[in-house]
Amino acid sequence: MLRHLRVTNFAILSDVSLDLGPGLNVLTGETGAGKSLIVDAVNLLRGGRASADIPRAGSDEAVVEAIFEVPDDLRGRVRARLVEAGLPDGEEDGSLLVRRIIHRGGRSRVYVNGALTTASRLAELGELLVDLSGQHQHQGLVDARRHREILDEYAGHRELCEAMAAAWQRLHEIDQAIAEIDGGSARAERIDFLRFQLDEIAAADLQPGEDEELSRERARLASAERLESGARAAWELLYDGEGAAIERIDAAASELERLLAIDDTLREPARAVGEARALVEDAASRLRAYADRQGGDPERLAAVDDRLALIRRLTRKHGGSVDEVLARAGALRAELDGLEGAEGRRDELEAARAAALDDAEARAAALGRSRRDAAARLASEVGAALAELGMASASLEVAITARELGPSGADQVELMLCANRGEPAKPLIKVASGGELSRIMLALKLVLRRADPVATYVFDEVDAGIGGATAEVVGHKIREVSAHRQVLCVTHLPQIAALASRHVHVSKAEVDGRTETSVVALDAAARRDEIARMMGGRITAEARAHADALLAAAGGAAATRAATAPRKTPRGRGARSSHAR
Repeated sequence: MLRHLRVTNFAILSDVSLDLGPGLNVLTGETGAGKSLIVDAVNLLRGGRASADIPRAGSDEAVVEAIFEVPDDLRGRVRARLVEAGLPDGEEDGSLLVRRIIHRGGRSRVYVNGALTTASRLAELGELLVDLSGQHQHQGLVDARRHREILDEYAGHRELCEAMAAAWQRLHEIDQAIAEIDGGSARAERIDFLRFQLDEIAAADLQPGEDEELSRERARLASAERLESGARAAWELLYDGEGAAIERIDAAASELERLLAIDDTLREPARAVGEARALVEDAASRLRAYADRQGGDPERLAAVDDRLALIRRLTRKHGGSVDEVLARAGALRAELDGLEGAEGRRDELEAARAAALDDAEARAAALGRSRRDAAARLASEVGAALAELGMASASLEVAITARELGPSGADQVELMLCANRGEPAKPLIKVASGGELSRIMLALKLVLRRADPVATYVFDEVDAGIGGATAEVVGHKIREVSAHRQVLCVTHLPQIAALASRHVHVSKAEVDGRTETSVVALDAAARRDEIARMMGGRITAEARAHADALLAAAGGAAATRAATAPRKTPRGRGARSSHAR
């Protein structure tokens, strides 16, 4: 429910705060005092369109903010909308903070639980928080797009709806799989493309690590002359040049051979020198052979360059190395095999689709039967409510027509109304006779109050065009609605005001040349005077007596208990409010 509302710099509402409670809350006051502005502010909190002239003269922006207390039976839905919009869940007690700032020119910023969001997201959330009805604002129930949902909620067949949605999802998934197989030209083009890429990779006959090995070979071929000269120089230093290492080793070996005749302990060094000679001789032999092979091979160098160029082209397309190209080829092959082998799977999918379609149609038929049964009950209950509201000749029809199978079944649902016997039923949106429409809307809300997923109903002068006994009946019906959902009702009828559990008075006055609006919650005595004023314009002893009689008939002390809501008392231009509780 709407627990607290604050409106700042909104037309003639410079700074107004209002606390509301469960049950029936009424707003009364003279015409033009600002009651409908409060309703307009609430409409903005449910995602309504912001007008460019909303900010009060002299202010750049208007601010509307509220604390909602979400009923237990709606918390799951509200939380799902918040999660879908990426917004914080709110407090554990179900409270929700909504703030909307409207700049001059019509731009606005929206915050939910402190997080910035859009007006469209607020509208999705707001349809669960507030439903607003008035002579010129008929949201919610007159929206034909919601009628199927309303009928389903009234019928209470959630399991049938969930089964239908699941059957449709299964059918949709199979259709998507078939569509992927039957991709037409796109699928054929993809197969051709995959074959081309695989043929290109296969023609290259790449070997794992080949790019690294070729890079090393190219470095050798490009430096053949330097490698030959260096190896030959090393060979000469070791074996063939003047004073080569092999000569010095031989000299050392001869000297040690002579010394061994004197001292046998030199045998180990002598053996090591012999081994060194063998190693040097082997190295020299290898170096000479290496130098002889390095004669240069321009043709091989060109072939290596061509091969490396091919590898670079393939790695640019498919990966940074030969190994990555080969891995990519494996993935392409798997995709091609899947596409080419899909024809066999298509037969399986067609059989599965036939079974899924049969199941979906059966679910839709069961759901349709349940809807038609519920439609008859709904029409009967609304008709009875209309009769109590003085419209015995009016009747509701629930038109159910066939539509294409979808996640909600195969039924198109629209609420139609016949305002007078003998006239054709018309869509609710086309029923536009003020007082009649008000009672029609009330009858629908009365019957659907347990099914309509909304926390707060706002009735903006839905009592227009009625009076007397009918007004009393309308008032009692509104209070019946408030037994299940919070109701905020703007009224000029004392018969309705007397039934409220909380009575708020709205008035305006001129202060320092500017109009200021005051909002005050009435205690028992002030409430009696306000009802007396509503009955005759002047507060007389006789009017007070009539007011006492109305309040007593409405429920005595329980109906006259004081409400607690802040009051704004104008103290001059730009002054803040002072509130009486």
